[in-house]
Amino acid sequence: MSMFSNPFSLKSKLGRCLCGRHATPEEHAASERAAGLGDEARYREVVASGLMRALFPNDMKRRAFLKAVGASTAAAALATFFPLDAATEAFAQTGKPEKTDLKVGFIPITCATPIIMAHPMGFYAKQGLNVEVVKTAGWAVIRDKTINKEYDAAHMLAPMPLAISQGLGSNPIPFVAAAIENINGQSFTLGIKHKDKMDVKSWKGLKFAIPYDFSMHNYLLRYLLAENGLDPDTDVQLRVVPPPEMVANLRAENIDGFLAPDNVAQRAVFDGVGFIHSLSKTMWDGHPCCAFAASREFITTMPNTYAAMLRALVDASAYASKDENRKAIAEAIAPPAYLNAPVTVLEQVLVGTFADGLGNIRKDPRRIDFDPFPWESFAVWMLTQMKRWGQIKGEVDYASVANQVFLATDAAKVMKEMGLTPPAATSKSFSVMGKVFDPQKPAEYVSSFAIRRS
Repeated sequence: MSMFSNPFSLKSKLGRCLCGRHATPEEHAASERAAGLGDEARYREVVASGLMRALFPNDMKRRAFLKAVGASTAAAALATFFPLDAATEAFAQTGKPEKTDLKVGFIPITCATPIIMAHPMGFYAKQGLNVEVVKTAGWAVIRDKTINKEYDAAHMLAPMPLAISQGLGSNPIPFVAAAIENINGQSFTLGIKHKDKMDVKSWKGLKFAIPYDFSMHNYLLRYLLAENGLDPDTDVQLRVVPPPEMVANLRAENIDGFLAPDNVAQRAVFDGVGFIHSLSKTMWDGHPCCAFAASREFITTMPNTYAAMLRALVDASAYASKDENRKAIAEAIAPPAYLNAPVTVLEQVLVGTFADGLGNIRKDPRRIDFDPFPWESFAVWMLTQMKRWGQIKGEVDYASVANQVFLATDAAKVMKEMGLTPPAATSKSFSVMGKVFDPQKPAEYVSSFAIRRS
């Protein structure tokens, strides 16, 4: 059962499905419903969900109870022996933040939508925080400024906290991915002159840009190439280019294409220099991309500040998941201080009705979506790709690293501090290009690929 689900609904489930985007087939509707609730109602349901999960860990028993007594009676009964109002107030307010003036770095891409919109739309302020969101040039700068404590927390590519924690590209420093910022939201984009190269097998010899070595973009592009018989290290050239510079490089023909956030791809279409070959979700619907990340030192020395930031992002993510809010969000994050992009470009990304540069108008309202649950199995998959392509040497304790870096859920930490029971499930299976990934068998998964470095 999602933290956004109605705990007294017979349709809500405790288990989690394999869709990759939501815990159950009903969870998308639940997240949209949550976005329409007021703060107090939403917090009350989070608290009630935790208690119902503790009392009825089995779906069938919970449903039988609800069917027997009814939702309203169940809610009243729960309130008679558990102080829901007091617990809700504690969830909403908790302790006073240790620090209220904060800096959070971000890259100007739609993947950072919850972190960015929480500033102009008041989600940080509601939690008593004065957050300065700082536009940053590239991922290495984000990493260094966060490590050096110039930023309190940051928008990072989801694999970055894993890499930082293991000392890949920097000294090992314990970092966490507290919440996933976005799922899906990337496009394979080619220069206009390559309209005849719709078959991935024809990409041999091309030059592609990726945002960073430790990125889902790198791993997904490599995966796509390898599944089509191309070795990403010998048959094409991969170059690291900051997302804000990709369109200019495509225009100058320094690169032939890129896998990048949808606003970058849509800008290439808008400027007439590129076309969208395919969306990343066609490979893996519900894949993670970016994360809200911080050092473990920050979350342990400033737990109240950290909890307040998580509450702000829970609210922002719930609001962003609701279709009718997408246009308002596009306007809020378009100004120069944020994405510095035409509103029409951002609307095409967030609303999901977009030109592909080939003369077509496509529609996919879930082109990008927002689901903050940081599944540990996401981390395990990323680690398998780091191992596959030689970024990690030696043995990997996949489960342990995933558990230490990817926190179970943004709400779960707050629930634990309140003495409530967080969701039990932290891993799930999913499919990438039709191939099922079992997080319990990561070594076998790595060995199953014909094209790999290790």
